[in-house]
Amino acid sequence: MKRTNLVLDARLLDEAQKLSGERTYSGTVSRALEDFVRRIKARRILDLAQSGLWVGDLSEMRRDRLSPRSVPRRGRRGPR
Repeated sequence: MKRTNLVLDARLLDEAQKLSGERTYSGTVSRALEDFVRRIKARRILDLAQSGLWVGDLSEMRRDRLSPRSVPRRGRRGPR
């Protein structure tokens, strides 16, 4: 945790607190920072996908995964 003093727009902070449902200003600011970081990371992923650095077919890659029904369960008998 890091303690700091911030000068914030009171109206904006109150509105953010109401919209977020957080009980404290500290919780409101933390949530806002988490959301900000998540959006920036998501934007970078989209930028990478559009850059041509990654080439592939995500739909095709997902077909490699086994469905839950195709994975045998341990300790269970098959149909009688």
